[in-house]
Amino acid sequence: MYRDGFRTASKRNAVLYIALLVFCIAVPGKTAAQTASSAGPWTYLAGTEKGLYGINRYGIPSALWNGGEVRKILKTDSYWALLTDQGILVSQDLRVWEPRNEGLPVKTIKVYETGEKSFIRLVQEIKDLEIHPADPDIMVCAVKDAVFLSRDAGKTWRNLRMPAYRTNGIKAVAAAGMPELTVFLSHSTYGIHYIQPDKPNASWTELNGGLEKLETTNNPDEISDMAAVPGAETGSELYVSQTFRGRVYRLDWETKTFAMIWSDAGDFGTVDSLNAGRDSLTFIRDGSITELDRISLQTKDRQDYSAAIERSAAALGTELTAFYTVPNPLQPRSEGLSFSELWLLRDEDSRLSPRLDLADKKDGLYLPVNHAMDPVSLRPYLEVIEERDLNMVVIDMKDDYGRLRFTPKNPELAKKGRVFWPVDLENLVKTMKDRDIYMVARIVVFKDPELAKKEGGKFAVWDAAVNQPWAGYYETRRPVPDPSAEPEQPGPLLREIRPDPADPAYEIVRTYYDERWVDPYSEEVWEYTAALAQELCERGFDEIQFDYIRFPTDGINLGSAQYRWRDPGMDMESAMLSFLRHVRSRIDAPISIDIYGANGWYRTGARTGQEVELLAPYVDVICPMYYPSHFEQDFLAQSPPELRPYRIYYQGTQRTDRIARGRVIVRPYVQAFFLNVSYDRQYYNLDYVRRQVEGVRDAGNPGITYWNNSGRYGDIPFPGDFDSTGTKTPASQR
Repeated sequence: MYRDGFRTASKRNAVLYIALLVFCIAVPGKTAAQTASSAGPWTYLAGTEKGLYGINRYGIPSALWNGGEVRKILKTDSYWALLTDQGILVSQDLRVWEPRNEGLPVKTIKVYETGEKSFIRLVQEIKDLEIHPADPDIMVCAVKDAVFLSRDAGKTWRNLRMPAYRTNGIKAVAAAGMPELTVFLSHSTYGIHYIQPDKPNASWTELNGGLEKLETTNNPDEISDMAAVPGAETGSELYVSQTFRGRVYRLDWETKTFAMIWSDAGDFGTVDSLNAGRDSLTFIRDGSITELDRISLQTKDRQDYSAAIERSAAALGTELTAFYTVPNPLQPRSEGLSFSELWLLRDEDSRLSPRLDLADKKDGLYLPVNHAMDPVSLRPYLEVIEERDLNMVVIDMKDDYGRLRFTPKNPELAKKGRVFWPVDLENLVKTMKDRDIYMVARIVVFKDPELAKKEGGKFAVWDAAVNQPWAGYYETRRPVPDPSAEPEQPGPLLREIRPDPADPAYEIVRTYYDERWVDPYSEEVWEYTAALAQELCERGFDEIQFDYIRFPTDGINLGSAQYRWRDPGMDMESAMLSFLRHVRSRIDAPISIDIYGANGWYRTGARTGQEVELLAPYVDVICPMYYPSHFEQDFLAQSPPELRPYRIYYQGTQRTDRIARGRVIVRPYVQAFFLNVSYDRQYYNLDYVRRQVEGVRDAGNPGITYWNNSGRYGDIPFPGDFDSTGTKTPASQR
């Protein structure tokens, strides 16, 4: 199940375990759990998706709380604290648990079943929870866009907000005495900031000196975790680690700079779950647990901790989400260690579920449906698939204009959509299945002009300013044309010319984007989409792929967009989670979603609701569009600049996997098209496409999809374009 360093229990332990289990069952009047409970103090506490368990020195588990997923276990001299998917819980005895969520934000999930809607209200996803190392009454926690402080062990919370960032994306928090109370946060894009809340006019201050930056940017690469150690009169010590680089730093509070004290010397890696003890710093990194001496800076691999996690997982018969090593009272210097993010220890193959296994190792192309209408137009694509050693096609069944490209058997589907030039679905499915080609049905979800105009705009995003379905636009200002001049050539169809109210010599040209949107909060839109997906699965598709699963982002009038289906307490992430929860309950096949490349690169769902960390539990495949043409043109364009496509796909693929906690297959879309931007004008060629593929392969993910909207795939590399190792990009240049 787990990577190197984990060992299965010895035969001796296995025999002992079985003997004790038989004894527990045989004791009259007591259950196995009751007997285990009386067997003495716990050696370990193990968190799972189902709850918290104590494990005694004989390896026998006992349930301590079964209300949800445990993500972190913390201990003070006076209480235990859990970070769970139900919020924060506190207990003095590991038996009676008290919620400590008053003042924390709530997320509302809408449930739609049999035509009726109901609501589940949960504490908003808490990204991190920490306790002041010298004062157990002080707790700090964070959600995506705010930090909260408690001075009564979580009974009440004060919102410290966050710096004036343009996006959400908080990852970690800490509290320490420096010597004044100081609260720290880390943000996916903007790094570390701190605030001293007891000072007058306290505000957040940047604290990024010494941290490694993401190349070609001014931003430090994401800080994954922070740990404070009680210090002398001058204050505590703070240690931090990075999510996408194997680095650990120590803060020099006097100079306000970080110094690197450990590195794995690699170009990509993850360090998380820091435990700062009296003499050492213990942390999880890819595949192992490492202990760093804080004085000598020497490290050692703690296979004993890894083995304990493995044995505990085996005893419980499930993967662990959190782990705590209880101090041994017979060893005065032993310390309790809290490990989270345990997915970093698991072998990638052990993460595969039956659905993920079905969707794994798929390389394919987007097949424009117009080119699949008959055997003659389809033949060139079948040749490309065979010659390039591909095994998958993605084809529109509901396109960017809301048109159904097949004839549904369910008559209700045609009422909400419009059947347009439908493909012979049975024939297409047979053709693909005969060639063992994996079929993915692309469904464009919330960009839907057809549904937006149905029933008087009932389902449309609404324009509150003009009281009609909303449509995004941009405007340009120009002089009024001379009436005697040559008539202007007809412009875009979606354009209006208006007088400039400030100057009659000028006019405003308003151009509408060729988009119309339906309300992502609408449960009827969700049901329509789920019914489409369900029928397509029944008719032979292997996977359902949702595109435009987001909110509109373009238009100077975005502020007038109104979402009439939004229920109280819901936000963008609520809409996405509610939608995916709905379709997941209806579809057994793998579900994939297409997301912006930036949303797979940073821990944020800003503007779109595409927050990978929250969406990953509901889907099987995430398909980021890391198109180099769509990033800023100097992004990762350091020397040699022609390797930029490789860097974007190599790092991006791994970053999405880390943000999703290894729960999904990352199958990026590869840019197999030229866009008239500065980088493409200079560097787009066959190597441009090949290097993207190499980046994905070297990141450890075998799946890709080539995208060319016009269906021109002459730029796809042949298998022989790669050497025997699967790549031609020199390692020294990556």
